Amino acid sequence: MACTKYLHISSIHHPNHFPLFKTKFSTILNLNLNLNFPRRIVENKAPTVYNSIISHETWTSTDRPIRRSDIKRLIDQTDENFLRTGKFGRYGGIFVPETLVISLNKLADEFQLTLYDPKFQAELAIALRDFVGRETPLYFARGLTDHYKNSNGQGPDIYLKREDLNHTGAHKINNAIAQVMLAKRIGRKNVVAATGAGQHGVATAAACAKLSLDCTIFMGNVDIERQSSNVLQMKLFGAQVKPVEGTFKDATSEAIRTWVEDLDNSYYLAGTAVGPHPCPAMVREFQSVIGKETRKQALEKWGGKPDVIVACVGTGSNALGIFHEFVRDKDVRLIGVEAAGTGIDGAKHSATLARGEVGVYHGAMSYLLQDDEGQIISPHSIAYSLLCRIEGIVPALEAAHALAYLDKLCPTLPDGSKVVVNCSGRGDKDVATVFQYEQEQQPQ
Repeated sequence: MACTKYLHISSIHHPNHFPLFKTKFSTILNLNLNLNFPRRIVENKAPTVYNSIISHETWTSTDRPIRRSDIKRLIDQTDENFLRTGKFGRYGGIFVPETLVISLNKLADEFQLTLYDPKFQAELAIALRDFVGRETPLYFARGLTDHYKNSNGQGPDIYLKREDLNHTGAHKINNAIAQVMLAKRIGRKNVVAATGAGQHGVATAAACAKLSLDCTIFMGNVDIERQSSNVLQMKLFGAQVKPVEGTFKDATSEAIRTWVEDLDNSYYLAGTAVGPHPCPAMVREFQSVIGKETRKQALEKWGGKPDVIVACVGTGSNALGIFHEFVRDKDVRLIGVEAAGTGIDGAKHSATLARGEVGVYHGAMSYLLQDDEGQIISPHSIAYSLLCRIEGIVPALEAAHALAYLDKLCPTLPDGSKVVVNCSGRGDKDVATVFQYEQEQQPQ
């Protein structure tokens, strides 16, 4: 997501009650075309400045102001370079053994071919329409809109991009069906994947069932206990679900090891913007249908573009999917929301962009949380329950990160502003977790 020109990453913090947000608990990735130069500033780490497109030295080597055309050109160059090498400046890339580089390069070449193969694209379009159920609605959330109006009856118009209505219940199927088609195209027999909350595992298992490929899903034992319904769905689709000691990162490591052991027959299906090139590039490309539909639907509904787009940021797939289409639109504000848990100055949070350190993991350079991490459910539980009560929609807890941010965002916006929140998945899998949490909060 380093190519976005105006991406505000905010970490939701909840020490005592909801809502409570503190400015110091946020990171701004700001490539606004109206500024002198694009930069990524990590607060409380000054004076370190990380530039998202080119080095700081290049930007400061000239006295003339940077023109909007310069930034657009650099975004285009970065985008082209990313598809070719998987690099956003120093980030991304391929950090794997040489034997694996050969296989990854072959996969990258085949991926590039599919982008311009009319037959593959036509088959994918049909699969997205008839199997996935696209396009998904851009839904006017009247209840949320009324809820966030001020005392004068003013406030933004809130829309939800309903990725929760996709087959298997989340945006993950967009990428899964495309990559399984690619796996079959290059003659692979077995698809291996890792999943955390289970949505990617369910989507991959469903796509493999449709296209008659074997499927092996690795899942941390902690997540298996939390997401038993998704585990059952994967098995119903014919997938083998293999437990791994730990959580998603441990499952990912095991999936990659299994893939490396049988490169000629197996295919590693990444569901997140994680891993060596071309994995993140494929995820971004195959999820970009979300943003493309959003642009088209906004034009149909109100004759323009969204003023603000909000998405939760975990491992990046749903945020990339809706943001990428609007990267070059200087009048569209993009806001990604991370989980800050008990506060990002402590150890229990998932705010990788706000508090991560640069490192190499799973074959790519990125920001990593290299100490203990965790999430506190409370603010997301409240947003989850709010949407249930006033819209009749059950969102995934991941999507509730973004919904929770509306409490801070809406009072700052002009009346009639158009806000789109990516409702990336449905929350059937989280009902028991939220119910248990709310029961525990009841006075004894």
